[in-house]
Order: sequence, then C-alpha cells, then structure tokens
Amino acid sequence: MSDVFDFDLDDLSPADDASEDTMEAFCFRAGDLKVLSQHHTSPNGSHTFVLAHDGSVTWGVPGEPQLVAIAVARDLRQSTFTFETSRHATASFAQNWLAEHGCPLDRIALRGGDYIKPADDLTVQVEQQIQQSGTRYDVLDTYTSDYDPSEAWTLVRDSLATHAPVRLFYQEWDHGAGTYTMREGAFADVGVAQTWLDGGSGPLPEPPKYSDRNGAVVRARVALARSAGVSATPQTGLDVPRTTTAAPVPRPVQGMLL
Repeated sequence: MSDVFDFDLDDLSPADDASEDTMEAFCFRAGDLKVLSQHHTSPNGSHTFVLAHDGSVTWGVPGEPQLVAIAVARDLRQSTFTFETSRHATASFAQNWLAEHGCPLDRIALRGGDYIKPADDLTVQVEQQIQQSGTRYDVLDTYTSDYDPSEAWTLVRDSLATHAPVRLFYQEWDHGAGTYTMREGAFADVGVAQTWLDGGSGPLPEPPKYSDRNGAVVRARVALARSAGVSATPQTGLDVPRTTTAAPVPRPVQGMLL
C-alpha cells in the first residue's frame, strides 16, 4: 500500500476554517502516516476515504490511538473541499467512522495480504457489529499498547443497552500465530469497567445477549431431545463462543497497527 497522500486538492480551497486547520495539521504529520486502506469515489472523484497508521504515536504519549481515519469531500462546482480526520484505537471503529461519512465498508476492509488475521468467527462478528453500529456507541476512552501484552481497547456507552450499558471492546494480538481476537465486555458503569482495566482478574464479563443466545441453544437442544428421545447435554464445540480470560491491563504502554 502506498504511503503517498494525493487528495487532488491543488485547484480547490478549504470550505471552512475547520477544514483548513485539519488539513494543515495533517500535512505537518503526513510523513509519519502509512496508508492501510483507501477508497476514491468515481467517476468525478468527489470523495476520498483513507485509513492510516500514525507511526509517530509510538514515540508520543503512551496509550494514544494510532489509527487515523480521513474523509475528504470535494465540491467541484464551488472549487472547495472539506477535510475531516478522526483517531481510533482499532480498525473496526475507524471503519465505522468512515462508513458514517459515506464510505462503503467493503472498500475500506483490511482483509488478506500481509494484514494480521482474525483468530476466530467471534472476532469477525464483534468487528462487524462495531463497523455497522452507526452512532450507537459513544466513545468514552481508548488505549493502545504495542508492547507485551499487545492490545488495544475502546470503552463506550451503548445507547441500545438496557443492562450493563458500558461496553469494553478489547483487542489482543498473538504475533506468534499471526492472529488477533476482539471481545466485547459489559459493565454496569465506568467505575466497574475501570476497576477491571486497572488489574481486575477473571474473564471479561460478557454481554447479556451472549447468555440469551446460549439459553436459546440449550432450549432448542431440550426440545430436540424430547422429540427424539436423546440426551440434551451440551457437547464440546456446540456452545456459542465465550470470551477468553483476559490478562490484567497495565495502564501505561502504547501503540499497535490494527
């Protein structure tokens, strides 16, 4: 993937002060950015969407998000452009932001090639949930570490949750296997979530929907057993995947690519 940013803005002017300021700040740091994925609309090229990694963050404030989502919209009739950026700890939240700005999700995907791969189906499901969530999640905090453990998390408030509305999306990399996992945790409030992040032991508390799904599976097995006269005891590998035990998260450290 090319690291060259060409937004084709030579004959255009910023549509507002915010776009001008954002563009100037971007140009100042452009040399530290690596393009991970990009999409340009056609035939008129009115929009450009980019997902990039900011390598300078590795040497900056520990824990800061390293991914940058960029959305450029050109008004060719007015000869102006708008320029917006947003920082994220994980690619799925950056992709959600780009989708909300008009980018098709399939055009900004990070699958195949040299990208590290999801470890399991649950990781893919959780990422798709984030990517397609629209404005459902209000981001409260993020953290990124590219040391040991290699991890990133995003703490949000889920506007659709009636129980345990504070959700933690926790991503961890296994560099030896070339894979990563993404899990969702549910907490009653930010304080409980912070206690878990500051070194709480035990598994990441899973959302109620996982338990509901497990319950539906069990009820279906019971119904099947009653009709067929067989055991309804759950068998290994048939349960809905549950979150793995997460290592305590040390608060300062930084960085990561996906």
